[in-house]
Amino acid sequence: MRPAIAGIMGAYGAAIYSMGLGLEESTLMSLESLETFTHTSKAAVCQGCGNHCALTINIFSDGGKYISGNRCEKMTSKGKIDEKLNLFEYKRQYFVNLTAPFEEGKKVIGMPLQLGMYDLAPLWVGIFENLGFNVKLSGLSSRETYLLGQDSIPSDTVCYPAKLMHGHIELLVKEKVDAIFAPCLTYNIDEKVGDNHYNCPVVAYYPELLRVNMDILNDVEYLAPFLSVTDEEELARELTLNLPENLIKADKNRMLEAVKAGFEKYRKYKEDLYAETERIITRARELNKKIMVLAGRPYHIDPEIGHGIDLLACSLGFAVITEESIAPRVGKVPTNVLNQWTFHQRLYRAANYAVTQKDMELVQLVSFGCGIDAITTDEVRSIVENAGRIYTQIKIDEINNLSAVNIRLRSLLGALEMREGK
Repeated sequence: MRPAIAGIMGAYGAAIYSMGLGLEESTLMSLESLETFTHTSKAAVCQGCGNHCALTINIFSDGGKYISGNRCEKMTSKGKIDEKLNLFEYKRQYFVNLTAPFEEGKKVIGMPLQLGMYDLAPLWVGIFENLGFNVKLSGLSSRETYLLGQDSIPSDTVCYPAKLMHGHIELLVKEKVDAIFAPCLTYNIDEKVGDNHYNCPVVAYYPELLRVNMDILNDVEYLAPFLSVTDEEELARELTLNLPENLIKADKNRMLEAVKAGFEKYRKYKEDLYAETERIITRARELNKKIMVLAGRPYHIDPEIGHGIDLLACSLGFAVITEESIAPRVGKVPTNVLNQWTFHQRLYRAANYAVTQKDMELVQLVSFGCGIDAITTDEVRSIVENAGRIYTQIKIDEINNLSAVNIRLRSLLGALEMREGK
């Protein structure tokens, strides 16, 4: 329904809110105060985290300040944001520190830290380090990463994480690595909880698109083989066939040893992730904090993709975990859609678990340009709302203004308080 006063609903809301404050008189400035009103502003850069928000600090004649441009409340809140209750931050630091220190004389394999690499990087790093390489990850994204590669982006409708891949490739070429490794994976690791275990087409095949769209790749050995990660022996065979001899000479047995080391590193990563999730949940409950399942894809932890939404949630009093961190708590779940995508299976299982926990609220992150999310959003909404819970969706792309997101999350808090009778 659209009321006749839709254009001034904000004014009505403000009036109703002010009436509820029980003020004896208006707090609006008097005419005399307006006549002597002064205001100055200055620019600053927040150093509270890696986002480095560009702040505008407004200073008024009475000494009051208003700060804008911040993606979270760290600069404006009196309390500190507890980043130890933020699984996004835990995962970011894991990937920053994933590779071993460089050793003199070893060849360097570069890997773009984007899309599927945010899921399987421990596997690939484990394999190549075991084979005797130094491994260079391109690092967390920034706006500069996007700008660096934007000239070779062939379509403006593809999701922002894919667009960022171009910048990551540029960074690795500038680092003068010996080779860049970005495999094409039709299938992800089979978690045996769905109708199949595909990667989405963009995650699966974007490295092949990069090959034919980025002339800069002519300056480096670019490895984008089609591989399978569903079986250790099969992966060892395929790597033996696809890695050039001028880069490495390894028979299948040696390669199988490296693959086993890679899978062990991947399993250890998952074990540590689940242990950290349990710690965050336990601590949040000790502190009587609400827990937000910020659910999307593994690459949504990237600060340039997530735009600090996790920090904003923490500043509002939530502890933050991810979809993949609680998905294993639920087995295969019935769905109204063909459940054939690995990342989506985790979404559905996480939603089914979250609605059984009174202190958990699921917020789904959706990338503009992701066609498959037309399916996932309907399914996750159905799971959440059929359980009588509140479904919240946030669409994200290259625009990093979080004003609308702030309103959505504050509205969620307000709805939860109403539901709890506060």
